[in-house]
Amino acid sequence: MPEELIAQHGAVSEAVALAMALGIRQRAGVNVGVGITGIAGPGGGSEAKPVGTVCIAVDAGADAKVRTFRFPGGREMVKAMSANWAIDMVRRQLIK
Repeated sequence: MPEELIAQHGAVSEAVALAMALGIRQRAGVNVGVGITGIAGPGGGSEAKPVGTVCIAVDAGADAKVRTFRFPGGREMVKAMSANWAIDMVRRQLIK
């Protein structure tokens, strides 16, 4: 991950999630890559990015999607919701 990207946008950002998705797609040689970055808690949040803020990206080559979520609950809930949304985003890409 380019340090400049994190410095400019923060580690929890749509830009970083997209870069992660692209990177894994290219390195693994697969058609679809997923990038997830967030603040699951219990600490680490801020006013701008509270605990539960998660950015999820799905890169399928020419078509990439990214969303930012604010999930409720504790660490385990945030992690579970992140995984479920990521799977759903991949599913939506594949049925296009």
